[in-house]
Amino acid sequence: MDFNGEIIKFLERISLALEYISKKKQINDIKISEEGCYLWSNENLSLIPIKNVNYISLNLLLGIDHIKKILIQNTKNFAEGFPANNVLLWGARGMGKSSLIKAVHSSLYKRNVENRLILIEVYREEINSLPTLLSKLKKIEHNFIIFCDDLSFDLHETNYKSLKTLLEGGLIARPKNVIFYATSNRRHLMDRSMIENEQSTSIYPSESTEEKISLSDRFGLWLGFHHCTQDEYLSMVKVYSKEYKLNIIEKELYEAAIEWSVTRGSRSGRVAWQFILDLAGKLGKKIN
Repeated sequence: MDFNGEIIKFLERISLALEYISKKKQINDIKISEEGCYLWSNENLSLIPIKNVNYISLNLLLGIDHIKKILIQNTKNFAEGFPANNVLLWGARGMGKSSLIKAVHSSLYKRNVENRLILIEVYREEINSLPTLLSKLKKIEHNFIIFCDDLSFDLHETNYKSLKTLLEGGLIARPKNVIFYATSNRRHLMDRSMIENEQSTSIYPSESTEEKISLSDRFGLWLGFHHCTQDEYLSMVKVYSKEYKLNIIEKELYEAAIEWSVTRGSRSGRVAWQFILDLAGKLGKKIN
């Protein structure tokens, strides 16, 4: 048996496989169509247009008026070429963090202009491919909001290091036409138990903890979302009901909404919306 010949054939197959992978991973210039929202695909190194964006109008997002004004102004500054901050929206689940980003973008997006404001969602698992994306975006005339929903990191993850460098602190500056918006249930993007574990096991606990929580410091704006009161929850239900013309007596609406929240064990904008969906179905009313 010719072992040398077999080894050569095996190495040739490996070479062909690596060449195929290299070609597959080559990225062409990113194409921006008429859509305003895209999803970044790390596998194909391309932007996937999103034709039907799931968003709620700004006027339907209640209980966050102050936060709403801050985010609108920051986004408007960025869209108009003025200085603006990366933004971390953190806090209670279901209180409109992601919905607010999409609603603000929708309110400022203008389709038929030369320099548009584009929203690109990047999944947390694909953060390491951001340098590739940014290298292409900086060559395009439009302004881009990189949006990462539910951003958080577990104990042994290191993705946060690459994101930290991209946000601020690396040799390569973030392109002027790119800004980062992220949402998280955790203020420092990491579970408190992780931070406590670092403090108890690290040789230099303060330094180790600082390294991990410093990522959140790279966001110039921290916007906190907190649990809503029952009155705020019922206000949301009332506004939704009026917006979608649900024919129900107010007292019955409130009683059903409270019962729904008790069943769910929480009150939030998301719970209010889910209640409205259920109610609309029972009333035979379509929601567009």
